[in-house]
Amino acid sequence: MNYYFSILYRIIPLGMALVSFFAGYLVLKAGHNNDGYLSGPILISLGVICLALFSTAATIIRQIIKKYNKFYEVFLPLFGYVAALICCYFGYKFIHFYDYPYHFVTGHVILGVGFISICVSTVGLSSVKFSLIPGNSASSGNQCPSGAYGKGVRNILILIPVICACVLWIIGFILLSDYKVPENFVAGFVSLGLGAICTSLIGLVVSIAKQVRNEYTNLDKKIWPSLVLIMGTFNVILGILILIMNKHSYAIAPGYVLIGLGMICYSISSKILLLAFVWKRESKLAGKVTLIPIFTALFCLILSSFLVIIYYPTNIMYIPDRILIGLGTICFSLFSIVSILESATSK
Repeated sequence: MNYYFSILYRIIPLGMALVSFFAGYLVLKAGHNNDGYLSGPILISLGVICLALFSTAATIIRQIIKKYNKFYEVFLPLFGYVAALICCYFGYKFIHFYDYPYHFVTGHVILGVGFISICVSTVGLSSVKFSLIPGNSASSGNQCPSGAYGKGVRNILILIPVICACVLWIIGFILLSDYKVPENFVAGFVSLGLGAICTSLIGLVVSIAKQVRNEYTNLDKKIWPSLVLIMGTFNVILGILILIMNKHSYAIAPGYVLIGLGMICYSISSKILLLAFVWKRESKLAGKVTLIPIFTALFCLILSSFLVIIYYPTNIMYIPDRILIGLGTICFSLFSIVSILESATSK
């Protein structure tokens, strides 16, 4: 990888984090009839996912350019986990210092974003031995290399996103058990969408961990990309059904946000597909999957602009419009990760 491109791929998630933070600050400062107090903090929290993606990108890139050492092996994953835990803390504070319904919704969404950031940081942690993957892929056998982490570490890495996904699915279904309450309806469905993203990240962690240990099989090539595509489609279809079947105004935000969360799942699928395509073989499709996060990012930004134009000057789309901007920054940050993976695994 060209050194200047390595800098660019690290700048992209950091730049997207700053965009999300600044946009969230402006929305929060504007207020706008409590809509800003809901969407502003959520926009800021979405930037934390970009920070976790930066830690993952830097972990892989420094191994590619041979500038990786014990300090970065500890610091970079720790950076992502600290940012994620801070996000979870503020989500908890919003929920338990409940004054208004939008505090309740904001808290659950920020908490879910924190769980996603934990999963993304785990992707970075599982990548600390990423340099072993090209050699494993080139080998004809399935013997675990001497420098790989053990089975116990692999199982712990996989367990982290599994726990995060299960917690979010459980929270979502508990809230939806009383779906007639508007804040439960919104927070419940968005929690399910965030849980689908954590479920998708299970596939990414498993794929990296198994390839590091040279345990990746043909069955893995089918299961994990399919899982992520199912989760993305689940989010998109659920969002469309909410928009079509529910006539309440409070259903608009979770409907469009779920569609945006589906785009993030599709962006994650590009990385899992890339790892599957190039394992033990060469593939002409490997270079094409890097376009998926670009298309999903553009979709989120175009949909955001579309909502503003169609519903101007009404304010009914204020919340989903702003949040879609943050989801677009995450998709574009994921472009840097899949580009790094393509560079690291290409011959």
